[in-house]
Amino acid sequence: MQNTDRLLLLGGLAAVAASTGCDRPHRRPLNIVYIMTDDHTAQMMSCYDRRFASTPNLDRLAEEGVRFTNSFVANSLSGPSRACMLTGKHSFANRFFDNSTCVFDGSQPTMPKLLQGAGYQTALVGKWHLESTPTGFDHWEIVPGQGDYYNPTFILDSGDTIRREGYLTNIITDKSIEWLEHERDASRPFCLLVHHKAQHRNWMADTCNLTLFEDREFELPENFFDDYAGRPAAAAQEMSIASAHDMDIVYDLKMSHPGVRTRLTPNYEAFVGRMNPEQRAAWEAFYEPIREEFYRLAPQGEELARWKYTRYMRDYLKTLKSLDDQVGRLMDYLKEKDLLKNTLVVYTSDQGFYMGEHGWFDKRFMYEESMRTPLVMRLPDGFDRRGDIDEMVQNIDYAPTFLDLAGAEIPEQMHGVSLVPLLRGEHPADWRRSLYYHYYEYPAEHMVKRHYGVRTDRYKLIHFYNDIDVWELYDLQEDPTEMHNIYGLPGTERIAEELHAELKRLQRQYGDPVLLGPEHDKDEPIDDRTCSAS
Repeated sequence: MQNTDRLLLLGGLAAVAASTGCDRPHRRPLNIVYIMTDDHTAQMMSCYDRRFASTPNLDRLAEEGVRFTNSFVANSLSGPSRACMLTGKHSFANRFFDNSTCVFDGSQPTMPKLLQGAGYQTALVGKWHLESTPTGFDHWEIVPGQGDYYNPTFILDSGDTIRREGYLTNIITDKSIEWLEHERDASRPFCLLVHHKAQHRNWMADTCNLTLFEDREFELPENFFDDYAGRPAAAAQEMSIASAHDMDIVYDLKMSHPGVRTRLTPNYEAFVGRMNPEQRAAWEAFYEPIREEFYRLAPQGEELARWKYTRYMRDYLKTLKSLDDQVGRLMDYLKEKDLLKNTLVVYTSDQGFYMGEHGWFDKRFMYEESMRTPLVMRLPDGFDRRGDIDEMVQNIDYAPTFLDLAGAEIPEQMHGVSLVPLLRGEHPADWRRSLYYHYYEYPAEHMVKRHYGVRTDRYKLIHFYNDIDVWELYDLQEDPTEMHNIYGLPGTERIAEELHAELKRLQRQYGDPVLLGPEHDKDEPIDDRTCSAS
């Protein structure tokens, strides 16, 4: 049997399996369009938070489907988050712990491979960021590493490397639509992963959007000038907007100057050096007056911190404008081609991000702004659920969800669970009541300590370890901004005991080699970070 015939047979079998189950609302495997951005946080998406951003095209997905109000990641860092999504497993099981030491083991079972086995055509366009060659895709074209906002380089599945002229967010959308239009096999269901670089640092807007939002002012978060009392791990980070070392005045805020050299000036020069003459002229024409005023006024202290926050927010919104526009473009194409009736469209980010909360940018911590991530799904025909889904979900759930929709078997070793019952409007009585989290990348950029923890609907218990041994406990109902560590305070003993027990239960359930207990004076987690899947 030819390989093509075999795939069509598998696709037919998957379609039969999907249509014969009495509880399945669709007659054939659904197409899946999975759009994932980088560092797009829920508070900068207007269907979650209307204070700052307007994202009408992203909101449209929620309006025509569902919005998850309690969506979280398992490890708030780009590469590890992507590995969790692909494998349906926590970092210790898929062995991609961090961005600095690991290469993704593409030989392990992954969602796209399993979809291929179920007859799906699979494609990936955009950011990969797993330091390996993609596997499980019929077609892929990726940017190396983080990619470049301007005139980016792409690596193709043919082995060729090509530099494309234009703005990356637009190009990723172009190439996604081109695959759908010219390379997709209309006789088979498909899964297309559209992975954007936006909203990743250093927030370089398209030239057509440079002048937007320049009249916007932003109220500082209440805890912008956090003193980190009772939270030594938070005090030790290096992701402060106010810090000249952390938020770079040249790289992040584009205030280049002949007499100013920062640690990241070479990176900035490399980025703008990719621009063509027209792009560079527009860039300099916009930023030069801002630079002149900045160095003339030379703000210091709190005034400088506020200035940096304002520029950060404006740049973030400008890159977000391009992203929202391009999501709208892709949705318009799907509608024009009559694909929406049988296509699930998912939008999420690889993690959340700090927009000045605690005085920070970036992510990594288990605190709410970075552990949470937006998740909306535009539902196809057969799914009548609309509105909010409040159950706690995690990015390890995406792989089993897609496999369930495809009529494919969900491997037992996957830690996540299918979200399909929630999409049908069900509220399973045995749905999870807690989430497990584990972050590993230290020492590294931003110097966030290694930690793991458990989150319930009301409480969060975190253990920072390695070169520190500190527990933190938060009552999210009374202290939603996580400013007051109540671990060890009188009256919290029972809560801490229950959370310790739940944390240990989750570690045993998933198989994380870390074992802990409140009876130990010093926990010594096993630090086996060999980046090879077992």
